[in-house]
Amino acid sequence: MIKVHLSRIMGEKKLKISDLANITGLHRNGITKLYNDKTDGIKFDTLDKICVALDCSVNDLIEHIPDKPNDK
Repeated sequence: MIKVHLSRIMGEKKLKISDLANITGLHRNGITKLYNDKTDGIKFDTLDKICVALDCSVNDLIEHIPDKPNDK
């Protein structure tokens, strides 16, 4: 499973979705999906813009959590 930590990072930096949209130029709907961990993919360009805006790395933003054997 892939876990997106955008909401936690934005909360720590006290940023709203509209703030990140304005800073990055990304569409609000795409950021909202990432924020709510409800997306099935992300473009490298989007990752780059978010990481630059939040001064974080991809590893801070996205985490791989191995599935448990019973989860398959």
